[in-house]
Amino acid sequence: MIRHDRFRFTLYVMTEIASLRISHPRIMVLGVQPGPAPFRIVEIDSEVVGEARDVTDVLEIAAAYGITVHDLDDPDVVRWVGGDRYTWTPR
Repeated sequence: MIRHDRFRFTLYVMTEIASLRISHPRIMVLGVQPGPAPFRIVEIDSEVVGEARDVTDVLEIAAAYGITVHDLDDPDVVRWVGGDRYTWTPR
C-alpha cells in the first residue's frame, strides 16, 4: 500500500511539473552579492550587463538596452533569483 501511495505522489508531482509554463525573460536579476555595498548582478539576454543596488538601477539598465519594463512582477519580463524586487541585502 505504501508503495502505491508513493507512486501516486510521484505521478502527481510529475503532472504538476509538466503543466508549469517555463518562461525565458530577457532580464534576470541574480541574488544579492554581499559586501559593504550589496548589489545584484543583472543579465539581459543571458549576458551580464551590470550591477543593481536597487529597483531603479534595474529599470535604468533595462532602458539602456531598449527594454521598457511596465511590471516588475511579470515573470515573462523579469526573473528575480534569490529574492524578489524588495530583496537588496544578504540573507
